[in-house]
Amino acid sequence: MIKKDLASLILRVTFGTTMLIGHGWGKFLKLIDGGPIKWADPIGLGPELSLGLTTFAEVLCAALLVLGLFSRLAAIPLIITMLVAVFVVHINDPFGKLEMPILYLVGYTAILLLGSGKYSLDYLIRRKK
Repeated sequence: MIKKDLASLILRVTFGTTMLIGHGWGKFLKLIDGGPIKWADPIGLGPELSLGLTTFAEVLCAALLVLGLFSRLAAIPLIITMLVAVFVVHINDPFGKLEMPILYLVGYTAILLLGSGKYSLDYLIRRKK
């Protein structure tokens, strides 16, 4: 069981941190900049809402994964975001552009299936009940 818990910790922290720092933080700054929002609208929700939902997933949900708080729920918006990235935004791009969103999609799906494990706030909260 320790191996599963350690694997979950590694996945959560790695995928959460890299998404937050490498992708989400820049979007968050763009969102709060106050200037006009120029953003893709891949599924027809409008550029503002598309950027807001993407930022929600890549910042808040990624941070929740790092903490191990509501990990399975936090993985769902990240999975949806990566599904849109793979099958809508980058579907006609060469594999090099598809590779990263596919890897994130697989990682977030693994986190959804594994759960947060012992080394998480979820575990501490469950233990106190």
